[in-house]
Amino acid sequence: MSRESPPRPRPRRSMLYLPGANARALEKARTLDVDCLIFDLEDSVAPEAKAAAREGIAAALSSGGYGSREVILRTNALDGTWGPDDARLAATAGPDGVLVPKVASRDDVIAARERLSEAGVPQTTPLWVMIETPRAILDCLAIAETAKVPGVGLVGLVLGTNDLAKETGVRLDEGRAPLHAWLSMAVAAARAAGLVVIDGVYNDFRDEAGFRQECREGRRLGMDGKTLIHPGQIAPANEIFAPSQEEIAWAELVVSTFAKPENADKGVVAIEGRMVERLHLEMAERTLAIARVIAERGV
Repeated sequence: MSRESPPRPRPRRSMLYLPGANARALEKARTLDVDCLIFDLEDSVAPEAKAAAREGIAAALSSGGYGSREVILRTNALDGTWGPDDARLAATAGPDGVLVPKVASRDDVIAARERLSEAGVPQTTPLWVMIETPRAILDCLAIAETAKVPGVGLVGLVLGTNDLAKETGVRLDEGRAPLHAWLSMAVAAARAAGLVVIDGVYNDFRDEAGFRQECREGRRLGMDGKTLIHPGQIAPANEIFAPSQEEIAWAELVVSTFAKPENADKGVVAIEGRMVERLHLEMAERTLAIARVIAERGV
């Protein structure tokens, strides 16, 4: 019996935050070579501009034109002052996903889905959550495993490194070493639950060298991509978080080796002196699938 093909993966190398109140940015986003756009109603929108931001996002999504770019709506806290209106926007505007901030526990994730459902958001709309508080880090596995709860539809974790630093008091003036353990905890939780995990932002958008270094660091930690605050950060993120030629070549070798008739029933094979398990075959297939999508897009 042939093995069922896995779902076609979506690259999330670059995820650009766009203030919902900035109509010019929402328009320009249609031309950017970015994997994902996060239309923001939370931190980047002043309280007095929340209503106008919802109207602007609704108009932008209604007009369309974003092509293969994944469009995610970041709401305010759904149990807060602006949350109910944000949830209703998610129900009527039809984004590709909803990103909920300030999630701190398993119960918060389940409650977020319930509030979205009550507002009319289909359960098929993917849910993303921000990991940006000390409690969220400590409960990260429980949060991630809500992906296994029927109807929740959790697909990814997004790190809020600025808030983590602020709430813990760690100093990042000499790099992100104080955050590494927490970032690794989030990656481990995401992988245990089969989720995507996205690194936090780099604040100095004029510092490309520093941004590249942090992207490479995030990739070494196991992140799938990086959240961005400026279009100038897109190209470096796309480059660094894409599979390298060496990774593609190795993945092709793994797939071709397991495809040989004599290896059809083997759980482990030897490749160039290395023992490779069948779970590595799944990883190799995903690498090649993402590489194909990137090649089709040409970015």
